[in-house]
Amino acid sequence: MSNYLQKLTTVLPSHRPGALFILIISFLLVASVVFYQRTGKDTEGQLYHSPTQNRSEDFLTSPPHTIAGGSPPSPGDVFFVETSERINPSYLFTCSVESAARAHPGTRVVVLMKGLAKGNVSLPSHWAFSLLSCFPNMEIRPLDLAELFSGTPLAKWYSQPEHQKEPYFFPVLSDACRITIMWKFGGIYLDTDFIVLKNLKNLTNALGLQSQDVLNGAFLSFKPKHEFMELCIQDFVDNYNGWIWAHQGPELLTRVFKKLCSISNIQNGMICKGVSALPPDALCPIPWQDWKKLFEAISSSELHNLLKNTYAVHVWNKLSHDARLEITSQALLAQLYSQFCPATSAQMKKDFEEQSRPVM
Repeated sequence: MSNYLQKLTTVLPSHRPGALFILIISFLLVASVVFYQRTGKDTEGQLYHSPTQNRSEDFLTSPPHTIAGGSPPSPGDVFFVETSERINPSYLFTCSVESAARAHPGTRVVVLMKGLAKGNVSLPSHWAFSLLSCFPNMEIRPLDLAELFSGTPLAKWYSQPEHQKEPYFFPVLSDACRITIMWKFGGIYLDTDFIVLKNLKNLTNALGLQSQDVLNGAFLSFKPKHEFMELCIQDFVDNYNGWIWAHQGPELLTRVFKKLCSISNIQNGMICKGVSALPPDALCPIPWQDWKKLFEAISSSELHNLLKNTYAVHVWNKLSHDARLEITSQALLAQLYSQFCPATSAQMKKDFEEQSRPVM
């Protein structure tokens, strides 16, 4: 900066008052940039930013007792979690997050990814990160699982390496993360195979029925330290079995709800001890058994009638991930992409056109 200042003084030798004014303004501009860059860091971590574009939103590693970055989560944040090491988000993953960011413009949407190394200072170069970085309410942070589980009964469970040999370890790990986030911080949790249609903020202390008498944890909305979440964490440890599919997920939520309410059957829309069991059409208008309908053509009027009571659509990625989606078609899922995650839809169309272009 000294060479820059010296140059200014030599260029304007006969206009010293004007040169002095320019010097002051230049110094203030440079100082403000330095200050902005320094305030993007704290003593605990480093700035995360997209390598493909400059951003004013900073992604920070965490001070003690936060999940993984920035300021501590506030009640009402929307959370997505990636518990594998994957750092190349799929179209559906990106659509899920985009749709949530659009439906909640005044709410922080936080994506926690285990694969983001804390030592790196920039996000991986991937179109999805560049796309999502355009939303001012978006934050993408590394997921520190040991820190997340600290202070809960799940800390001991996570520290036992033998669980990683279990056949459903990653789904179980995801189950553990969501109930811990809800208990510690509250807010809204969503699986990365949801497409959000409406603002979810008016759904508090609620979860959805996926079918008759079975609750699903793909959507959770709770206030911090809620009794139901505390009971779920305790049941996770007390009745742990990582060798049975869904035992630590839907079955856990269902048995805890029934025990809390002293009931044998869960009715659609019932409220017990302040916890709401939303009917299936609120979040799962297409039952998991009928997932192929997501890829079938549907008229706009039929789609409107199907979704008139729906807040978000569960796409059942475990079942549907190998199915081919014609993004330009009138398939139900293609229409959802177009309406609720248009940026992701545009990227899919662009990629489809490039792949279809004949090689010269």
